[in-house]
Amino acid sequence: MSSDEGLICLTGGTGYIGGRLLRILEEKGCCVRCLARRPEVLRDRVAATTEVVRADVLDRDSLSAALQGAETAYYLVHNMGSGEEFEEKDRQGASNFAEAAHRCGVKRIIYLGGLGDPSPELSAHLRSRQEVGEILRGSGVEVIELRASIVIGSGSLSFELIRSLVERLPVMICPKWVATPAQPIAVEDVLAYLRAALELPEGESRIFEIGGPDPVSYGDIMREYARQRGLRRCMISVPVLTPYLSSLWLGLVTPVYARTGRKLIEGLRNPTVVRDDSALEVFDIRPRGLREAIERAFVNEDADFARTRWSDAISSGGQQTQWGGRRFGSRIVDSHAIDVEVPVEAAFEPIRRIGGDTGWYYGNWLWKLRGLLDLLVGGVGVRRGRRDPVDLCVGDALDFWRVEAFEPPRRLRLIAEMRLPGRAWLEFEVSESGDGARIRQTATFDPVGITGLAYWYALYPLHRLVFAGMLRNIARAAELLARKESGGLDSSVEVRSTRGRVGG
Repeated sequence: MSSDEGLICLTGGTGYIGGRLLRILEEKGCCVRCLARRPEVLRDRVAATTEVVRADVLDRDSLSAALQGAETAYYLVHNMGSGEEFEEKDRQGASNFAEAAHRCGVKRIIYLGGLGDPSPELSAHLRSRQEVGEILRGSGVEVIELRASIVIGSGSLSFELIRSLVERLPVMICPKWVATPAQPIAVEDVLAYLRAALELPEGESRIFEIGGPDPVSYGDIMREYARQRGLRRCMISVPVLTPYLSSLWLGLVTPVYARTGRKLIEGLRNPTVVRDDSALEVFDIRPRGLREAIERAFVNEDADFARTRWSDAISSGGQQTQWGGRRFGSRIVDSHAIDVEVPVEAAFEPIRRIGGDTGWYYGNWLWKLRGLLDLLVGGVGVRRGRRDPVDLCVGDALDFWRVEAFEPPRRLRLIAEMRLPGRAWLEFEVSESGDGARIRQTATFDPVGITGLAYWYALYPLHRLVFAGMLRNIARAAELLARKESGGLDSSVEVRSTRGRVGG
């Protein structure tokens, strides 16, 4: 089967692996249709040639039209974040998808599962991953199942867990699962296998176990991470800490919530090593070793963070929240959105004018005070203003921020140049939503050590107040602008109203 033949349907396009695979398929010129429960999340991320349709693997009726005409389908869905019933949801989603794929004449399903020897001791997470493969094969459609161990790449759930533990804990009390053997694989190599699976000649369903060349333990991965980061870490092994207790502990120091962490750790107790190396014979791919995989993760870290993360995947069971923002590795993300009944262009207009003489749409005196404090410690303050009251370019100074990304009328990302115990970004994204637009505001902080964490949590209530007021007043300013453009508001009234709200 040639990669340039036929329509490819992709599930999981908003997720960690699926988002990266989508870019690869688009760069290769493939004809791609993305299946998404919320198409508006994807439409601004895909190429003009990529189709996005509304479909949910848990909604059987939505799949037939979505899979119609497809030659190949990627199944990159799982429901680990959806609660204790995730196994049943995995089962239901796979059954619905397999039935629809068979009915629509799909020739091949490519599925990414998990390594682990089938046994009564296999964790619920890994058992469910393998059961999904069995259900897909039961449809009669040819299935290429790739089973992987830990995926090494900035943003992957397993790697961020390891990353966060090593970064935060000089002394680690290590339970038994830290000594469990695994065969980690770089995310680039996983994507290479998924891409190459399109090229396999048609035939029977097959399972390929994929992994890097280095069988290691989780402790070995932590030590290699620490070595490359120049960190000294003491690891003390203990025969205690059950998966439940470990998940609660991880919930305090890693980006993994206790519920998800427990499911993940239950899987870490099972060896995940390659027993069948036929993938090396069938595919012309030679995976990277552990050292190079971690080196690549560091190189790509900042670029990857601006793209897809494991947290981008929206689970079928709803979304979780955490006071003070969600934590990914050492970064903390606080994101909020508001809907406005105006076109996308009108919603973006107040955003492009932010800072300088316009101000920050809420608590301007607080922003000026922050700038003064920054000056007192040798920072840039807010004295730089902005080059132009309307136009922006990447690289422009904007008060004590700098423009890192500017894609009107959709996106503005600023990186802080004030003195901070870490790095900070402020991003605005505008997308279509119903009859209007959705404005999303995301504050991201990458703290340095305990000082950085203390700074974030000490100021979080104030940040929450200011950012909420800013988002609310940006929405009001957009509505006023839209009314002015439609002739329903005199321009002088618009200016006075907007300035009143800017002041907070």
